[in-house]
Amino acid sequence: MTGSRRRLLVIEDDPETAQQLVDFLTTQGYQVDLAVNGDDGLNLGLSAAYAVMTIDRMLPGLDGLAIIRRLREAGVVTPALIISALGEVDDRVRGLRSGGDDYLIKPFAYAELLARVEALARRSTTVVKETVLRVADLELDLVTRTVKRGGKEIELLPREFQVLEYLVRNEGQVVPRAMLLQRVWDIHFDPTTNIIDVYVGRVRRKVDSQQSYPLIHTIRGVGFCVRAPH
Repeated sequence: MTGSRRRLLVIEDDPETAQQLVDFLTTQGYQVDLAVNGDDGLNLGLSAAYAVMTIDRMLPGLDGLAIIRRLREAGVVTPALIISALGEVDDRVRGLRSGGDDYLIKPFAYAELLARVEALARRSTTVVKETVLRVADLELDLVTRTVKRGGKEIELLPREFQVLEYLVRNEGQVVPRAMLLQRVWDIHFDPTTNIIDVYVGRVRRKVDSQQSYPLIHTIRGVGFCVRAPH
């Protein structure tokens, strides 16, 4: 649905670091592919369009800089964030001159990682500017802020549109209540509030009622998921 807009490639050989990166970026709404060595990282980078790649400097097989050089030689311009324990000026310069777009030194704060990934994604030439999101027969027009299902317009309030938009952008993934609360209301999780269930309930009645199949699903004890029927 969203193409490369929210898709990232993480190339990292340390299992613990790799899992932390994937888990964190996934909770931020990204679809993350992982490569644990240089050869696999290069193949993935060549075969698919990503908004951003994070590349560990030191890798088994091809190292991070060699991956970037080969991708650039092949015409792949996906922004690359080099992650490295090597923090000397010469190391950073070498990384940037190899075709890297940014350089993050270990250890790092995940808030800084996210800020750098988002900055690179905004200027990524691989990102297609989306104006319409689709799941099955559901359409969201991001310019006119209108919703249609089966060609019939559905009236949503602004906050209801935001809720549906975030769920649709994460099609097929379970979106926890806490994430919706943070992303749509900019509020950290409050276990006493039922505002998420109220709004999702409203959206579901407008989107799924009198339809042949539902698109919005409740994942008991976790959150919600938008998915098309198989």
